[in-house]
Amino acid sequence: MLTRPALPTPPRRPLGLSMPLRPLLACCLLLAGGSLPVAAVEFPNAENAPSRPADLLVLQQRSGPEGPSLLGVFGAVSDPVLPGLWRVKLWQERIGRVTVSGDVVRCDPAAPMRISGEGRQQILRELNPGGLITPANRLDHLVWWAVCVPRQAGVDPALLGPEARRLGYSGRLQERQQILP
Repeated sequence: MLTRPALPTPPRRPLGLSMPLRPLLACCLLLAGGSLPVAAVEFPNAENAPSRPADLLVLQQRSGPEGPSLLGVFGAVSDPVLPGLWRVKLWQERIGRVTVSGDVVRCDPAAPMRISGEGRQQILRELNPGGLITPANRLDHLVWWAVCVPRQAGVDPALLGPEARRLGYSGRLQERQQILP
């Protein structure tokens, strides 16, 4: 009697944030008593804007043809239910306007990420600390480093590869983005 050779079983992948699990994270945030990032509050006139928060970590400050701009984070709060998850506020000053918005940042070496809001959409970005920094992911990494490793706030993330590996990040994760409804 002939028997068919057994097919090799595929290797098990650790539970990361595969496509179907990403929306699950958003649901977990809500069920854990948290919320997804808050929509931005804009103060179109700098005179009406609140003063800069005392705990503001400045990530970048530039002067351009339209005038000075500043980006910083403040008010980082650790999630009491999900370890490694932080809620933080972004402070942006541009062209006489101040915008304050909220983000969620995950510092876990297996699945680092940033969830931010744009209008009514939530954007989940899986990050690769210690990996390639481009204009498309630079802001995400600036925010991630400021929240997860505050002593590196404002440092060019392209220079932080050795630090990321020292902290247990491989530098070889795939970066992805998903828009959540």
